[in-house]
Amino acid sequence: MIDADFISDRIAKLRTQKNISARDMSLSLGQSQSYINNIENKKAMPSMQMFLYICEFLGVEPKDFFDENVTSPNKLADAVEALKPLSPKQLELLTALAKEMK
Repeated sequence: MIDADFISDRIAKLRTQKNISARDMSLSLGQSQSYINNIENKKAMPSMQMFLYICEFLGVEPKDFFDENVTSPNKLADAVEALKPLSPKQLELLTALAKEMK
């Protein structure tokens, strides 16, 4: 279930994957140095507009932010881009391989 804890935890996880501090992210978003820390510690929630800025900063589509099955949205987006020029047969082979890896 998606709740305030999920949003706070997801921001922390995605920020950590991007290897940026909460302070640097806050300042990059034009906020006080404790802004992201307050969200991650469940003391505040971002407005919808700030949420969209956070997603943009993290390089994550909002739909992927909320998809609990996508553990690394940035890497998934990179993989999808790399797959686009492949032939249907190549995609079929990679799909079969991915299913075997589950």
